[in-house]
Amino acid sequence: MTEEPLICPGCARTHPRDERFCAACGMPLVYPPSAKHKASERQRKARKIKPQYAEGELVKVVCAENQIEAEFIEGLLLEEGIPCVLSGLIAGYAPVVGQRDVLVPESGAEAAREALAWQKP
Repeated sequence: MTEEPLICPGCARTHPRDERFCAACGMPLVYPPSAKHKASERQRKARKIKPQYAEGELVKVVCAENQIEAEFIEGLLLEEGIPCVLSGLIAGYAPVVGQRDVLVPESGAEAAREALAWQKP
């Protein structure tokens, strides 16, 4: 595994590998383009999570109608830096059928609700 420092894509400053965000501008840090290390899907997702939204007990913010909608919501929240967990009964013969609760840590609940708010006609 390479020991190259991470860089900020915004200001190009280098940072130790144990940091996730640039102290100067707040951007998520990335591996240098020449780095041999390829981040896994799980690592790429984890780097998007804002620490201030990852504290406290899990609370329900919305109920999705099915697995596909739940995964769409999960992606929206992740782009806002909010981690989430999907829960609900999964039928063995049809895993995408059935409602899923979308749970987020307490510290991210308000931001999640704002991110998911939409205007009804």
